[in-house]
Amino acid sequence: MTALKLIIFDCDGVMFDSKNANRYFYNQLLTNFSLPPMDDEELEYVHMHHVLDSVRHIFRNHDFDLEEVNQYRLSLDYGNFLQYMTMEPDLIEFLEFIKPAQKAAISTNRTTTMRPILEAFGLKPYFEKVVTPMDVEQGKPHPEALHKILDHFHLTVPETIYIGDSIVDREHTDSLGMRMIAFKNPALSAEFHVNSFMEITGLPIF
Repeated sequence: MTALKLIIFDCDGVMFDSKNANRYFYNQLLTNFSLPPMDDEELEYVHMHHVLDSVRHIFRNHDFDLEEVNQYRLSLDYGNFLQYMTMEPDLIEFLEFIKPAQKAAISTNRTTTMRPILEAFGLKPYFEKVVTPMDVEQGKPHPEALHKILDHFHLTVPETIYIGDSIVDREHTDSLGMRMIAFKNPALSAEFHVNSFMEITGLPIF
């Protein structure tokens, strides 16, 4: 079996329980334009997609200039929403466990908020490569981010595994035939399923 050399992480729903932060952030956009808060379907959508698609989606039935909406969005300090994010309790323990045998990277649909989050939670030193929709022409589920990460490390798909929690992540990996660990989502099609990071250490991938 090919040795595992790289683990790629999704952010929302994997590294962090960030649904509440997303709820407050996007509802703030709606409130500013005197609109009602998101419904459950919209919350699930913004939790999986990058910010521009998310803004388009939650404003799809309203006659507003999206450029104006995004200008307001960019004026918001995301630091005010970090209090609503909860990092997985064993994430750092797992990141310490895998080094130096495995490298760590991130492929996420977060944009400008990803790097401030890594700094705020002390995670920046653990990830050599972070790819957001700002770094590629096409965000997830398109495989461009995965190609970019593999090229950076000069590694192949069999040497890599992805940790995700949504159908967007499954589609992201399927196009390359990359293995995936489903995080806290037993209904998601994946090679492995776990409910915590340290549970991964017992999988037959190391």
